[in-house]
Amino acid sequence: MNLTISKSEFYSTLQLVSRAISPNSPKTSLRGLKIDVKDNTMTVTGSDADISIQKVIAADDKNNLKIIEDGSILIESKYLLEIVRKIDSDTIQVEIIDGSLTKFSGNSAVFKINGMNPLDYPTIDFSKPANSVVISSAVLSDIIDQTTFATSIKETKPVLTGVNFHLDGGKLVCTATDSYRLAKKTVSITSQDTFAVTIPSKSLNEVKATMLSSDESSDIEIYLNDKKAQFIGDGMVLQTRLLDGGYPETDRLIPTEFKYELEMSRNDLIHAIDRTTFIKTDNMTINRLQCSQEEIVLTNKSQEIGESHETLVANYTGEPLDISFSGNYVMEAARAIHSDKIKIKFVGEMRPFILSSDEDPSILQLVLPVRTYN
Repeated sequence: MNLTISKSEFYSTLQLVSRAISPNSPKTSLRGLKIDVKDNTMTVTGSDADISIQKVIAADDKNNLKIIEDGSILIESKYLLEIVRKIDSDTIQVEIIDGSLTKFSGNSAVFKINGMNPLDYPTIDFSKPANSVVISSAVLSDIIDQTTFATSIKETKPVLTGVNFHLDGGKLVCTATDSYRLAKKTVSITSQDTFAVTIPSKSLNEVKATMLSSDESSDIEIYLNDKKAQFIGDGMVLQTRLLDGGYPETDRLIPTEFKYELEMSRNDLIHAIDRTTFIKTDNMTINRLQCSQEEIVLTNKSQEIGESHETLVANYTGEPLDISFSGNYVMEAARAIHSDKIKIKFVGEMRPFILSSDEDPSILQLVLPVRTYN
């Protein structure tokens, strides 16, 4: 293998692909980035066995890729990134000079690094699954932002650590829950396919970080089957395993009739709760909301720290209501609703309540109240 390439293009590709790597993996080959050069293209692959990223660079004027000799090499990612970052040159030459010994050179700097046999790299099947949808980067970014925060961080129920994607009749419903709160995003999709899969939130956040940070007007192709999901865009493939197990029937948890309703500025609600987050009970911020036609009061009390009391500006309909909840849960749910006004609808003091907006009916957030003894 022998090639020259723009340093900036090479380094940005290595940074993206290395996000799939676990630097402490017990399997040496999975700590490496595999570089394949063939047919006037360079392909860089990284994987931790759960998430795999592959980026293809075709020679053009931007990357200045010039291939002198085809070949493959596997090099530990931390060394590869350090070398490319520290070479002070616009163009870098990469050449295998003896077996797996690889030379990196630019200007007067030369590094010779021992690589690994690329045949030791695990075979990763990047073939496309049968089911597919196309989603704009902006919509996919919203789905990820508005759902992943509600997934569980505990491995006791693995399926709850992901977001459930359910497509049927041209409607894609994305649901996340940790059993104490729920986030649901619904979008219309032009597709005749039907599927229900659960994608790890970690993988979705990697999609957000690696594929959705630049041009939100572009489209992302998603291919799925019962084992894996692929996200494809701009010459890059991010492939992830799916979570096993049936996703809970969450629709039955969402109330459809309400007795009380609070409407107010989304930012005012977020800021009011945020001002109380330092007051914790058992390491949790528990807010109490007391609503009546006369006033709406948000309080927080801790025997160890102290208390807060704030009157909110809001419109309230219904009988007097006294309800407590996790302040962080409600604050995160409110942040996920991208509108100026927010509605909170209640059924009762110990029943789940929902946060929504007339400006964006595609998103719904649900939070379970907390029992307190004030």
